Amino acid sequence: MAKGRINIGDEVGTIATVRRRVTEDRISVSILTEFPHSIIDKTSTVKKGQSIELTGDVTHIDGDLGTVNLGLPVTVNMDTLRLVTSFVPPKRKART
Repeated sequence: MAKGRINIGDEVGTIATVRRRVTEDRISVSILTEFPHSIIDKTSTVKKGQSIELTGDVTHIDGDLGTVNLGLPVTVNMDTLRLVTSFVPPKRKART
């Protein structure tokens, strides 16, 4: 789905499933794998089994796998990523 369109620096989104609430401000999520990740979630009242979208920047691409920085680097299949915002390099100032 997203293979070929996503480059390093792009902001992407991926779906995660809530496993449980760890503390008042932390939840455990499963990001398309069974390996759990803990993320900070102070504002919402998500429940177990609910799907949420996590966004982050692509830091590395290796074939069909991409590493996304979601507070910690997470490697996922490129087909599971959705492009949110393309990276646009900063413009140089013209000399006058």
